[in-house]
Amino acid sequence: MTQTFPAEVQSVLDGVRDLLPTFRERADETERLRVVPDASVKELEETGFFRLFQPRRFDGLEADPLAFYTAVRDIASADGSTGWIASVVGVHPWQVALFSDEAQQAVWGADTRVRLSSSYAPTGKAVQAEGGFMLSGKWSFSSGCDHCSWVLLGGLVFNTEGQVVDFRTFMVPRDKYQIVDVWNTVGLRGTGSNDIVVEETFIPEEFTLSMGETGQCKGPGQAINTSDLYKLPFHSIFTSTIATPIIGMARGAYAEHVEMQQKRVRAAYIGEKASLDPFSAVRIARASSEIDAAWALVMSNLREEQAHVARGEQIPLELRLRVRRDQVLGTARAIEAIDTLFEASGGRALAEGTYLQRVWRDAHAGRVHAANDPERALQMYGAQQFGHKIEPGMY
Repeated sequence: MTQTFPAEVQSVLDGVRDLLPTFRERADETERLRVVPDASVKELEETGFFRLFQPRRFDGLEADPLAFYTAVRDIASADGSTGWIASVVGVHPWQVALFSDEAQQAVWGADTRVRLSSSYAPTGKAVQAEGGFMLSGKWSFSSGCDHCSWVLLGGLVFNTEGQVVDFRTFMVPRDKYQIVDVWNTVGLRGTGSNDIVVEETFIPEEFTLSMGETGQCKGPGQAINTSDLYKLPFHSIFTSTIATPIIGMARGAYAEHVEMQQKRVRAAYIGEKASLDPFSAVRIARASSEIDAAWALVMSNLREEQAHVARGEQIPLELRLRVRRDQVLGTARAIEAIDTLFEASGGRALAEGTYLQRVWRDAHAGRVHAANDPERALQMYGAQQFGHKIEPGMY
């Protein structure tokens, strides 16, 4: 999919591509530290990457989603953990743009370089209070939180009688939460996806978003951030943010495998050159098709949603469910391609420090994210095709 972007956006993509060899070289350090190095985040910041989804009135670029996801894909092709936190942290300006102007000013008014992490699993608790909510609890898997000074937390809202009345996103400043270092994993080790703990603290109404309203592609920030970018569905933008790094990892695995096979001599097959093995060629062809299909489907669905928004139309439920269908299947296709390539790469791919074993671990770690739950997404799409009512959910 070829796309021409404005010069200021293309400059970001070019800057990101220049950094890829550096991110590749730092992959071992990233795993060892269990967090993306500060230098990598700073270099991404200097390219303007974190401004792609940021409103123009806060020095952002309000870029085409395809530009953002292209940059993420490329970063993840060099290192999975760096691509993952770039995607997750980089998408948050899009959501902040939906908050009240008061909240946006609190985040970016003094420094437009401010970044946010998140955790949306509703494991914490919010209770209604005058003018806002009392928030408390523990949230897990806040990727890139060490590089951020705010966090977005999903939480169930209870009234004073203890009944659930809403599900909201709460914007919390760094002095109101603790980061607990718990991230010891076999994959995506460098994402620093640690726990966030909030002791009971008051969050003003203006620093929250109802997910019911967000699900309708609405938010108070749209009154001042009028770009069509901010009228797209939350779950289309955010679940694509989870799928894209895995597709990027698959592209990196493909390039690495092809290079390895061109040099590899197979001792078990009497010194046969792997590049002359017809079965190896078939595996490469199949893997490349799966990767290309995953990317094309995810991006073409977003393009179709953008077309509806540009015409001032409501995005059909069927299309929103199709986005979820192809997002989870795109993730599955990318991982299937990685598995095929890894299995065909020989014993040397197992060595510590090699790219393929790391990308295999990172991709399977990303696969277990809630956004990649295939049965739930596919069931919603199939049920809608049968005419069944679809309850509000991740679409």
